[in-house]
Amino acid sequence: MSIKILVPDMGDFKDVEIIEVLVKVGQLIKKNDSIITLESDKSSVEVPSTQEGVVEKINIKVGDKVNQGDLILNLKSKSIAKEKKEDVNEDKKIEKKVEIEKQKSTKQKEMIPAPPISQSGSKSASPKVRKFARELGANVVEIQGTQRAGRVSEEDVKNFVRSQVTVSSGKIEKKIHKEEYSHEEFGKIELKDIPRVKKLSGPQLVRSWTEIPHVTQHEEIDITEMEQFRSSLYDYYSGEMIKVTPLAFISKALVSALKVFPNFNASIDPNLNKVIYKKYFHLGFAVDTPHGLMVPKIRNIDQMSIKEIGEALKKTSKLCRELKIDKKEFFGGSMTISSLGGIGGTFFTPIINPPEVAILGVGKSFDKLVKLNGKIVSRKILPISLSYDHRIIDGAEGAKFCVYLSECLGKDFAFKLAV
Repeated sequence: MSIKILVPDMGDFKDVEIIEVLVKVGQLIKKNDSIITLESDKSSVEVPSTQEGVVEKINIKVGDKVNQGDLILNLKSKSIAKEKKEDVNEDKKIEKKVEIEKQKSTKQKEMIPAPPISQSGSKSASPKVRKFARELGANVVEIQGTQRAGRVSEEDVKNFVRSQVTVSSGKIEKKIHKEEYSHEEFGKIELKDIPRVKKLSGPQLVRSWTEIPHVTQHEEIDITEMEQFRSSLYDYYSGEMIKVTPLAFISKALVSALKVFPNFNASIDPNLNKVIYKKYFHLGFAVDTPHGLMVPKIRNIDQMSIKEIGEALKKTSKLCRELKIDKKEFFGGSMTISSLGGIGGTFFTPIINPPEVAILGVGKSFDKLVKLNGKIVSRKILPISLSYDHRIIDGAEGAKFCVYLSECLGKDFAFKLAV
């Protein structure tokens, strides 16, 4: 007889995420053994089994969200599980004999008693400590607890992480290589925590670089006339010069290009194996802040004037630096612009911000001597680097996109852009 184990009534819980599955198919569990761990905004809770038996089928997985009454797993009844239980007991006897032999061979070594492990296979630790360990990429079961009865504390987790893991590309990973000599053996060093923003963005960058086949194309755009126009803007009433960032003009050109090349204003849905084409134009801008790089979006930028875009850029950058921007503003973009113009440099390879499929890198403009109408003249050149997802955008379309941007920002920019 198959027994269904359901999510019980646990109070004010709705769409609670499963963060741990503590059992596996074929495992013999007793009544009140923990089978899964749920985590809400308020706390983490282990759900116990209401029956005894052998796990026949697990109907959930880590990351699923469940509610009261949802099916967790199926158990074989106690009578059916009896033979399985005997087999498990026999296996335990064999394991015990092996353990005795190990103890005999190592009886002269100092033995450190292992922390107590519950029947579900998890160590004694509070939900807060478990969550803290998960955030650092550590497994509580592997951590030696120093508290009473081997209970694991936050300090135990920190000590374990320091000794067992290393930080790579913003993500905590198992060590592959151990340095033969520590850094402090060669001089003074200083240890600092990785900023929170970089901790959050690190996994996103790793995901982008490992899952998306990047192609980056470079182009030099002649923006001489555009820069002459931008530097000549002034207020007719006050006579004061109007300062508008080049990013405002580049944004207008990019929106125009997105309308002509809709593949750049899209996202890939890997689950449905379809392409999502966006009918809105929300551009992301990489903002360098003391807390780390942030990429907020400016909504409906196609409906703004050059001056309005410049003001929106200033306002959004200020909110990011003051950590007052809403979390939602980092999502739902069409394409991203990463500009190093204020710092320096020419070409680079910007990393796509998923689920977007392209990003435009902008370098610092420079003067270049070119031959124009039979004469050698100095022109203002803007270097750009366009990275795109090769699964949806091919090289020919990428090249056409760059050429179109060059035309939008070239000598006839006023006819291409709706100023």
